[in-house]
Amino acid sequence: MADALGLADTAVELAIAAGASDAEATCRIVTRFSAQARDREIEKLERSTSRFLALRVFADGAKATFSTSDFTLESMREFVRETVAAAAHVAPDPLVGLPDESLSANADDLEIFAEDVERRDPEAKIDDALLIERTAREFDPRIVNSRGSRAADSSATTALANSRGFRGSYRSTTVSRGSSPIAADGTRKRIASYGSAARSYAALEPAISIARTAAQRAIESIGARKPDSMRCPVIFERDVASALLGDLFNSVSARNVAIGNSFLVGKIGERIGSELVTIRDDGRLPGGLGTSPFDSEGVPTQQTLVFERGVLRTYLFDTYYGRKLGARSTGNSAGDGIGPNNFYLEPGSASLEELIASTARGVLVLDTIGFATEYVSGTYSRGARGFLIENGALSVPLDEFTIAGNIATILSNIDAVGQDLRFDAGIVSPSFRVAEMTVSGN
Repeated sequence: MADALGLADTAVELAIAAGASDAEATCRIVTRFSAQARDREIEKLERSTSRFLALRVFADGAKATFSTSDFTLESMREFVRETVAAAAHVAPDPLVGLPDESLSANADDLEIFAEDVERRDPEAKIDDALLIERTAREFDPRIVNSRGSRAADSSATTALANSRGFRGSYRSTTVSRGSSPIAADGTRKRIASYGSAARSYAALEPAISIARTAAQRAIESIGARKPDSMRCPVIFERDVASALLGDLFNSVSARNVAIGNSFLVGKIGERIGSELVTIRDDGRLPGGLGTSPFDSEGVPTQQTLVFERGVLRTYLFDTYYGRKLGARSTGNSAGDGIGPNNFYLEPGSASLEELIASTARGVLVLDTIGFATEYVSGTYSRGARGFLIENGALSVPLDEFTIAGNIATILSNIDAVGQDLRFDAGIVSPSFRVAEMTVSGN
């Protein structure tokens, strides 16, 4: 961390000496390992260490951002000179600049670095991938192929310094396992995927459990058919629910709000969702994959209440769009954009099985395909796969159908929320049920 922070300090000092009025440098050093198995062999193995330095400079109301991976002193000097010179060719913008305050950011209690990642032997990681692949293949004779089984981890050091006195650094780790088996269904192939991600191996779902869940999903999809078109309750399984929350995140991003590309423009204080919809963005969540002590501008992260029992309370801001819309940064800067920390729907008390049991007739969605969301209106449409629910139980597997609606209407019609929230990404959700949606099939 000292080396990374020293490089960031050097870049800032050189930028000020070259004529910048303000400067910010971020140095990131990442060691990665990944193994992918297919059949009984490792087909892809990677181990690497990457490092880069991103420099933002400000001069006469203009901003320029360049990056480099060459850290020799002479190359750094030339890199900094070119970055400062580039700002002279950018139109001034009175809103650009560093955060107004440089606050300290404590990383001691965030649990985002795990020693077991660096201690784990590479051979054990390779064995993980092979074990997942072998277990998935042996689960059922109808599993005839796969798109591979994976085991990966990374260890990163991030350091940021700016010309207003901010200096901060932290270490973080991530680990993941996954599998994508293929089942034979006559002349058709049914593909399923399942995985787990965490900050440590201790918190990661076991390899055998991942393999069996992925294989079970593939087998259960055999015989899938297109449903009749209908209006009915739709249960979003947690991974699909997380994808819908990703669309909602884009709509609460101040960047989209500022340019009118959001159905939530001017809706602060209005009821959008049902009483069950409380959504937070929490950059301080211990062990969260979106957790960090500060964002990409050095603003300390925080917990932000975005929706409270269906009422929109705030958008999410970086410094620039906070100034543009007259608000304070919520610690959501991500490079030159606005990103999630741990953006999630608060869980309920029901299991997914209980959500299904309380649904007389409907559809459980396990996977979505394609992309069709119009943020200005909130129009939502996706191809989907899943199950028909009849009399409170899963009936036949379904595919080649479309679920459609409006995000605001979907949120307002959420009538049950599951308890199966898992923080394995920056945007996550428990399963939930929408009282009625359009399912388009035959």
